[in-house]
This record gives sequence, C-alpha cells and structure tokens, in this order.
Amino acid sequence: MTRGTDPYIAGHGDARFGVSAYHLALDYKLGTNHLRGVAILDVHIDQPTDSVALDLYSLTVSRVRVDGRPPRRFVHRDRKLRIDLPGQAAAGSRLQIEVRYAGKPRPMPSAFGAVGWEELDDGVLVAAQPCGAPSWFPCNDRLDDKAAYSFEITAEEGYRVVANGVLTKRSKRSGTRIWHYQQRQPMASYLAVLHIGRYGTTDVAPQVQIVHPRGLPVGGGTAFAQQAAMMDAFGELFGPYPFDGYRAVITADHLEIPLEAQSLSTFGANHAVAGWENERLVAHELAHQWFGNSLTAATWSDIWLHEGFACYSEWLWSEVSGRQPASVHAALHHRRLSQLPQDLVLGRPGAALMFDDRVYKRGALTLHALRQLLCDAGFFAMLRDWTAQNRWSAVTTADLVAHVQRYTPMDVAALIDTWVYSAPLPPITASAAT
Repeated sequence: MTRGTDPYIAGHGDARFGVSAYHLALDYKLGTNHLRGVAILDVHIDQPTDSVALDLYSLTVSRVRVDGRPPRRFVHRDRKLRIDLPGQAAAGSRLQIEVRYAGKPRPMPSAFGAVGWEELDDGVLVAAQPCGAPSWFPCNDRLDDKAAYSFEITAEEGYRVVANGVLTKRSKRSGTRIWHYQQRQPMASYLAVLHIGRYGTTDVAPQVQIVHPRGLPVGGGTAFAQQAAMMDAFGELFGPYPFDGYRAVITADHLEIPLEAQSLSTFGANHAVAGWENERLVAHELAHQWFGNSLTAATWSDIWLHEGFACYSEWLWSEVSGRQPASVHAALHHRRLSQLPQDLVLGRPGAALMFDDRVYKRGALTLHALRQLLCDAGFFAMLRDWTAQNRWSAVTTADLVAHVQRYTPMDVAALIDTWVYSAPLPPITASAAT
C-alpha cells in the first residue's frame, strides 16, 4: 500500500517516515491538569528528506533532539511539530527523535467533535478515535504506521494508571506512583490510551481483567457477567486472542458510548447495567481486538472492516450464547436499513458518515452475505485465517476480497461490489432471513 496521509483526517500524518517504537515518559498532576512528557521515537525514513513533521496539539515543546543532537530548527505551529533534520536522511536510514513537552492537555478539535485527552470528575481518560492521539503525545498520526509502545507514567498515590499492554512494574516516589506498561505488538497511534482514576480490579479469567470504581458490581447480574465466556467464544470463532491480555475499564462517569483501544476497552458506569443493549456493546468492543486493533484498516474509508466485523460479532455472540441467531438480527436490520436513505456507499462513506450506524449494520450484513456464500465451515475457517495471516497489520477491502476468493469458486468481488461499493441496499437471501 502507498503510504500517505488520509483525507478523512486531513492534515494528520507524514508519508516520509514511519515509527517503529514510541517511548513515553509522562508526569501528570491531576489537580492542575498539567502534563510533562518526554517522547522518544524510533524512526525509519521511507523517502529521502531533510525534515519530518509530527502531530502534536496545544502542548508546548521545549526541546527536540535528533540522534542526540539539536536539529537545524524546529517549529510547532498549526498542530504540527516540524523538525529540520541535521542533514539529508536517505530512504532506509533510522533516526531517534526526542521531544520534551509540557502543558495542560485538552481534547483536540476535529470534524468529529473534540477527541483525545478528557478530564473526568476525578481522573482522566483518552478517547482518541479517530485523530485524538496528538492531544497527549507527538506522533505520526496514521492508521498504517504501527509501532510498539512503552509507557512510564507518574501520577499521585491513590490513583490507578492504565495504559496499553502489560503492566511490567510499579514503584513509589515522593507521594507518587510510577506505572510502567509495555505494548509489544504494533499499534496505530489512535489506539494508544491512558486512564487515571481511583480504580480497583477484578480478574475474571487468566489475562482478562475488569478495572472499575470500587464498589461497582461487575460480575453476575451485570453486563460484564459473560466477559470471560465472550473471550473463549471469540477465540474459537476468530482465532487466538492477538495480544498479551485484555482489560475492560469502567469509569465512574457515565459515557455516551464505549470505545475500544488496543488490549483494552473503555466503558461508562452506565454500561455495567445488565441487559442485551449493554452486553452487546461489551461483545462489540472485545471483537475490536481482532478487527480494528490487530487488523487495522489502512485508510479510514475502510472503517467497515472495523465496525462491520464488530457489529456482526454482536450477532454471533447472541447466537452462541443461546439468544437469537445472527440470521434473525440480519433480517431485522436489513428491514430497518431498507427504510433509510440509500445514499451511503459502505466502502467510501466519506468523513461525515464514517461513524453512521448504517456503516455498522450494512458492514455486518455484508459479512452475513459472505457467510451465506461460504457456509459456516468455510466462513469461520476464512475468518480465522484472515486474522492469523494479517495479525498486527494494516488491511484493505481489496485484501479481504483476495483472501475470501480462496475459499469459493463464486465471484467474491461481485458480491463485495454490490454490498460495499454500491449505494442501493441489496436483498438478503432467503436463508439469511430465516
């Protein structure tokens, strides 16, 4: 795939380089909402260049070093930190860029509303989809530029810090606690997350943990009662869980929607209330670990590869947990979509409609159509191979078409063209409606 910036989040990303690893050392003062950070980026140059540009919003940069030396100059303006390198960098060369910065982080304005860093009543969360990562660290904010991450985060004693990956170490210093996390598997920048709050933890299975306000029930009689069973079911349907562990983080605040990040998901306390509407969201966010986090769309125009798969996973959970089969959900939502405007092209929704519910439901119906084409044995074998062969990488709809075609003599491209690249809603087969 040609590397480059994405028109759905115009102005983000730099095609001239990629990042193989981020090392973030952050010191946060909760009472004053003040962040002091050192970001070290291991960079590989993809196109000959004498400068690079990082995405960073609002915060003030005090120092930049390139391989330990000052750059020719750096300018932080218009959400971009532009760095003139000490000399011309050849394609294939590697650099280490260090950025020291500080300030009061705040959500980043965007066409999708304010995204990124968010203060809670007593804590912090990061909700960065699709372009909020620059609200708290300098990055090359591109879907297709995945990197490993390490976090060293200092916060006041009494608060728990949660970030992506595995908690490797905790230490105390002068009334603060330092939390170290390691995210070994490559991750897109928008999936980097941070939580700070007065949380306790409940382990529900090996490597599956719920982080929640103390006193908030998360077991039987709540929407999270089946979290471990969901992990088992999706592991059988989609292949092995792709990361080192999983956390569901429940904030004390009520949130409008939950949100996935790599190796964890964020929910509000309102989402813990028992009932199908919340339980399906728990399933949806877990499914994103395979579809969206491990396999990430190379461009936002292919967001159906995230949301369609996660929505269909809700229907699959309904099926395997003894509720209605996926075919009943497919018929119901097909009827509902048929009554809505037929002006959305699933594979090219445009930035204004990329989070439209029709993307979610029509994407799920596309997968149901593929299931009807392949039958269950072929469909789930295809899914398991899709996640295994593309683990931790960026994918496209064209990649999916080529992959599925190996499992059937039927014309997969024609089916995808009807569902993904044409606006009118296709009919579903009789078997899909039973």
